Amino acid sequence: MTGSPLPCINAVLFDLDGTLLDTHGDLCNALNRIEKSCGKPPTPHRALRPYVSQGAMKMICMAFGYEPDNPKAKSLWQEMIRLYGDDIASLTVPFPGIRESLEYLSRNNIEWGIVTNKPERLSRLLLDTLEFDPSPRCIVGGDTLTTKKPDPAPLLHACRALRTNPSEAVYVGDDERDVIAGRCAGMATVAVRYGYHPPDNPPDSWGADRVIDHASELIALLADARRCR
Repeated sequence: MTGSPLPCINAVLFDLDGTLLDTHGDLCNALNRIEKSCGKPPTPHRALRPYVSQGAMKMICMAFGYEPDNPKAKSLWQEMIRLYGDDIASLTVPFPGIRESLEYLSRNNIEWGIVTNKPERLSRLLLDTLEFDPSPRCIVGGDTLTTKKPDPAPLLHACRALRTNPSEAVYVGDDERDVIAGRCAGMATVAVRYGYHPPDNPPDSWGADRVIDHASELIALLADARRCR
């Protein structure tokens, strides 16, 4: 764990894929099913994993060599989203330390929510399936607003939903755009090393306030921040 102390925190917002949940198995399986239907050998999960946080379209483009504006890529993306929604949580689990961190938030009356670029419908379906207790107070997906990360608008929208000043909230994510969005929103930021970032863009280079190796480290970070109250 590296970086500077966090300010007083009343709310924690999490990215979803690669931060709160290890979703790569189910997403990769959906893509592999599309590859099989196209007569293409399946791309190994280990090769796809670094691209999961960048979304299904990025995974499609990586596997098939398309540009995002290619109509074939959009068609495959739509099919991947359909297949993924039909089998969304067979392999997905919270990252180690997440449930313990959420229990800490509950005990200390710290609100939490989700801000992700994943479609809101799929995000809600996934979170409902995994039955978090306490459940997130807000879920902002990539299609909730007209803009998504790295634009700060989704984070500001979540803060309004939680009735929290952005300066008293922290955003936790595994992609550089998460840090960019959080900083632009005036929030503290925590980058995680355990997520899906590509090896040539390490979290320590993103300018986050803190960088952690394990989700349980959030407990100590937030405990230190609460001492300022």
